[in-house]
Amino acid sequence: MTLLISGGSIVNAEAVWDHVTMADRELAFKAGDVIKVLDASNKDWWWGQIDEEEGWFPASFVRYLSVLSFSLSKVEPHPPQPQTKQVFYLNPIATPRFQNTTSKLWVNQEDGGGEPSEGTSEVQNGHLDPTNDCLCLGSPLQNRDQMRANVINEIMSTERHYIKHLKDICEGYLRQCRKRVDMFNDDQLKVIFGNIEDIYRFQMGFVRDLEKQYNTDDPHLSEIGPCFLEHQDGFWIYSEYCNNHLDACMELSKLMRDGRYQHFFEACRLLQQMIDIAIDGFLLTPVQKICKYPLQLAELLKYTALEHSDYRYVAAALAVMRNVTQQINERKRRLENIDKIAQWQASVLDWEGDDILDRSSELIYTGELSWIYQPYGRSQQRVFFLFDHQLVLCKKDLIRRDILYYKGRIDMDRYDVRDATDGRDDDFNVSVKNAFKLCNKDSEEIHIFLAKKPEEKNRWLRAFHEERKMVQEDEKIGFEISEYQKRQAAMTVRKVTKQKGVNRCTPPSYPPPQDPLSAGQYEVSEDMAQGEVFEFSQSKRGQAPFWQNFSRLAPFRK
Repeated sequence: MTLLISGGSIVNAEAVWDHVTMADRELAFKAGDVIKVLDASNKDWWWGQIDEEEGWFPASFVRYLSVLSFSLSKVEPHPPQPQTKQVFYLNPIATPRFQNTTSKLWVNQEDGGGEPSEGTSEVQNGHLDPTNDCLCLGSPLQNRDQMRANVINEIMSTERHYIKHLKDICEGYLRQCRKRVDMFNDDQLKVIFGNIEDIYRFQMGFVRDLEKQYNTDDPHLSEIGPCFLEHQDGFWIYSEYCNNHLDACMELSKLMRDGRYQHFFEACRLLQQMIDIAIDGFLLTPVQKICKYPLQLAELLKYTALEHSDYRYVAAALAVMRNVTQQINERKRRLENIDKIAQWQASVLDWEGDDILDRSSELIYTGELSWIYQPYGRSQQRVFFLFDHQLVLCKKDLIRRDILYYKGRIDMDRYDVRDATDGRDDDFNVSVKNAFKLCNKDSEEIHIFLAKKPEEKNRWLRAFHEERKMVQEDEKIGFEISEYQKRQAAMTVRKVTKQKGVNRCTPPSYPPPQDPLSAGQYEVSEDMAQGEVFEFSQSKRGQAPFWQNFSRLAPFRK
C-alpha cells in the first residue's frame, strides 16, 4: 500500500467504526466516512484526510479501501482526458478504454510487496477481481485469521489506553481536587466524578483477565469472549456513571466560569503529563467506552470462524454488551423525564407524604378504576398512577375535571397482584367483573379493583408485571435518582411554576408490555358464584383537556 501511495495513486479508506479523538493530532470520523490515506508506513496508525482535516487514525478501524490511479496504458482512439483518475488495472492490455470506476481494496495491515508488472495475472498478496480485472490487495475473502488478529490487537490496545485515561482522571484530577477543600466539597466531587474510581478498579481487573487470554504470538487464537461473560455484571456500574454525566458537565460548566478552576484543572493535567484535552473530554471516555464494546465484539464475531473455540463466547458476549448499553440508554431516558414527574406532582392538590421521586422514577401505567377497600366495602371511582414501587390514588374535582386531588398511595413492594374471576368474591362478599386484587404480604389487607373492559384489566395486569420486572432490574444494577438530580428537578418545577403557574400535566409514560401474560402467572380465585355484578361506571362528563393531553402521552391505552 505504501508503494501505491508513493507512486501517486489515491487510496481511500472507509471507516467501520466511529473514531473519537483522544490526542491532538488524531482524525475524528464516523462509521461510513471515506478517508483519503496519505501515509500507511506505520502498521497500526495511518495518516489520513477528510475534507480539509488531516490526522492519525487506527488502521484497524478500516474495512476496505479504493485505489485510484492513472491507467498504465492507453488505447486509441479514446485518448485520456487530463487529470482523470483511473483504477489500477492488473492487465492494462485487456482494458479497451479508460474507465472511471473504483475497486475494493480489502484491509491488509502489512504492505503487499512489489508493484505489479505489465501483463501479469497474479500479484503478491493480491488477486484479480473477475468482474473488472482490477487489483484487490489480500486474498479474495481476506485472511480471516489476520483480520481477527487485527480486531483483537485493537481491542487490547484500546483497553490499555483506556486504563491510562482512567488512572489519569483518578490520580491527576480527583486526588488533587480532594486536597483543595477550599475549592471543592464532597457533593461537588461526587457530581463531577461520579463512580469513576469504581470503574477504574473494575476495569483493571477486566484488563488483567484479558491479558491472560491474549495470545501474543498468535493473536487470532486468543479467547477473550469468556472474559466479557465473567465480568458482565460488573459492566452495570457504567449505568450510574452515564446517568450522572450530564450533571457532571453542568457542574463543571458552572465552575469553569471562575478562572481559578480553569487554571487548577490545567495545572492538574500538566502535572500528570496528560494529553492536551480538557477535563470534560477525559470524563466523557467511560461513556464512549461502554458504547464501543458492542461495535468491537460485532467486528470480532464477523472474523471468528464458526469452528473457532471462542465463537460461541463472543456471540454471547455481544448479546450481553448490547443488552447493557440498551438498558443504560433506557435508564438515561428515565432520568431525563424526572422533571416532568416532579411537575406532575406539583399539579396534584393536597399532596401528602414523600415526593414521588424519593422512591420512583417512571410512570408505568395510569387509568380510571372502581376501587373497593375491604374495611369499607363500598365502591369508589379513582384515577390511579402506577409508578415503580408505588400506586398513587387521585380523585378528580367534581366541577374542574382537569384538577386532581391526592387521596393516598399503595406500596407495591408490600403487595402481591392476583387475578379475580368474574362472579361472587369471597373476600368482599360481592359479585365482580373485570377485577383484580392487591393483597398485603404481611397482613390480611386487600384492595379490589374493577376495570371497565377485560382488555383494560389485562393491561393493568401486564403493567403490574412490568413494574416488578423494572424494580428487580433497578436493584440489580443499583439504579437510583441522586439527591442532586432531585434538587435539580425541584428547581425546574419552581421555575415553571413561577413563570407559567402550575402546569397540569401527566408524567411521561412507560411503554407497556404488548404480549398477554401467560396463564397461571397470578393466583386466581375459584368457585365464584354468579350474582349481582360491580362494574366500572363510566363518567358521563366529557373529557377535559387534561385527559386529552394524557391520551397523547399514553397512546398504548387504545
